[in-house]
Amino acid sequence: MVTVPDLAGLEPVQTLKRRWPMVIGAIITLAMIGGLVRELFGSGLAGLSRAVPHDPLFYVAFTLLYLAPPVGDFIIFRKLWRIPLSGLAALLKKRIANDVVLGYSGEAYFYAWARQRSQMVAAPFGAVKDVSILSAIAGNAVTLGMIAIALPLGVDLLTPIQLHTVATSAAITFAMSLPFLIFSKRVFSLPRRTLWWIFMVHAIRLISGSVFLAFAWHYALPTVSIGMWLILGAARLLVSRLPLVPNKDLLFANFAIILIGQDAELSELMAMTAALVLLVHVILIGSFSLYGLLRTKNVVA
Repeated sequence: MVTVPDLAGLEPVQTLKRRWPMVIGAIITLAMIGGLVRELFGSGLAGLSRAVPHDPLFYVAFTLLYLAPPVGDFIIFRKLWRIPLSGLAALLKKRIANDVVLGYSGEAYFYAWARQRSQMVAAPFGAVKDVSILSAIAGNAVTLGMIAIALPLGVDLLTPIQLHTVATSAAITFAMSLPFLIFSKRVFSLPRRTLWWIFMVHAIRLISGSVFLAFAWHYALPTVSIGMWLILGAARLLVSRLPLVPNKDLLFANFAIILIGQDAELSELMAMTAALVLLVHVILIGSFSLYGLLRTKNVVA
């Protein structure tokens, strides 16, 4: 006699399996809100209130800087999955989660978002994994390129200990990318030609971000030439990605003060830029949450 399974007993399990991406997305969203409140009301508002640039071109450059990561990801996933424009909101949340929760929590959120839309993409894990790995490799490649360019120019500004730390960090940065390149056929899921295209988009995004940051700083402190800000923008990207370097923000601030002086104005500008990023995070998360709440009410009604 064939035993018929109790379908009623299986329904909660099936419902849980269908809803786990939604649960993960909700948890990460709550974590983002908590992290933003802690960061912004901890020190962000103080930095934002001290020095607010009046040149509107600063805010144009800052907007381009802020949008560079999610727009770069949108271009990639638009090609891979043909995601709609609404997918840009999920990529903005991905960026916020990576900034204020934990590293790669944004990837977890975006993967859950893609799983909820299985009609759009059947197996999102491979693509999300490949794009994330290539983002790290592109960051390492751009960092190593900047080291090759900047180190001969700035060798006299570094102490022997700092020079040794930079050299060691550069070696580790290169070594971190090697396993992915050596075992690329086992690591990556996408075709090689597509992988190279994704790498190129990431590299352009990183370089563009440094340029937008340099222009934003120039419009905030126009007494410093745009060329000097471009050097500092590249240095910031370089310092932010080097391992073994403690107090990266402090190291970069000291380097910038040595180059251009104006330590009080520069410190306030750095604090204001960081606080402005947090403020935009808060505004976006609040807007997304309000939109989701209104949409849910309309569906229920």
